[in-house]
Parts: sequence; structure tokens; C-alpha cells
Amino acid sequence: LTYDHEMFDSVWAAAADLGAFIFVHQGRPTSVTYRTPKYFLPNSIGNLVDRALTFGCLVYGGVMDKYPGLTVCLAHAGGYVPYAVDRMDKGWQARPQLRGRTVDRPSTYVGRFYYDTVTYTDRNLRMLLDMVGADRVVFGTDWPAPMAVEDAVRRLRSSAVLTDAERQLILTDNTARIFAPTGAD
Repeated sequence: LTYDHEMFDSVWAAAADLGAFIFVHQGRPTSVTYRTPKYFLPNSIGNLVDRALTFGCLVYGGVMDKYPGLTVCLAHAGGYVPYAVDRMDKGWQARPQLRGRTVDRPSTYVGRFYYDTVTYTDRNLRMLLDMVGADRVVFGTDWPAPMAVEDAVRRLRSSAVLTDAERQLILTDNTARIFAPTGAD
């Protein structure tokens, strides 16, 4: 069952109406678990696969178009979304009959989501920022999971790939904007 199933329509409608922040992070099992439970792959890559599936189903399933006020944050820096979105665009172009209820290429929806900073390396953090923009990235730790980022605030404060403006957005300004009371500036 994916989040574009009609049984979730009332959840998405209420979330959009309330201005709720939906953080998508599942427990177990991930979709990889059914393929192989070995080598900690259900966690280390399964979470990333599942975030890309979430993105794809919300976009192709028309959820993001039907509920334009929906605020969704994809854990694990969006998983494979930043890496897969160009391939998803190619698929959208190559198979028009399989576009579902989406009205545009998947890459046009990247800026409709938020993503946490759980990337583990500066290289991947920089790629995420370059793909989605610093205004779409929020602080994350993955705590208390076994893959938690250690000393996550210090990591971001000392990151050589962040500008001071990006650091400010990620650590404070983005969440202040997201959670600002309705009608506040």
C-alpha cells in the first residue's frame, strides 16, 4: 500500500487544511527487506529506496497536485530522490501512458518537499542542497536509530561545504518559517 491510495485522502486533506508538517520516516520493514534481509541492507539502503517510492507515489499519484498546501518532509535527505529524479523525468517523458495523475515532470515537484540533513557526508549534503535548494533542507539526526548522525549540530556548524546563509537556513530559519503561526511573518 502506498501513500497515493485513496484511503489516505482524508489524511492529506486534513494535513493540508491544518498546515501540518508531515515527516515521512518508517520503522521496519522496508521494501528491501522482502528482497534480502542480509547485510543491514533493509536499513542502510531500504530507507533510501522507500523515500524515493514515497516521493514517486505522492507525485505520480497526484497527491501533491490535489493538495497544494501539503507540507511533506522526506527523512534520510529524501533517500534516492536527489539521485533518481532525472531518471524519473526520463521515464515520465518516455512513457506518457504511465504518468499517473501527475501534471508535470517529477523534477518540478522536488521543491514541494522538505528534506532532512541525514546525509552522513559533506559531499552528499552539498549535492542535496544543489538539487533542492537550502530553503528546502531542515536539520535532522535520525536519532535514536542505529544510523543516527553523531553530534549533528557541530557537524553542520563546521561543514566546509555550507555557506553561513545555508547554515542559518538549515539550523533555524527553515523550521521557524515552517512552524510559524498562521498569519505570522
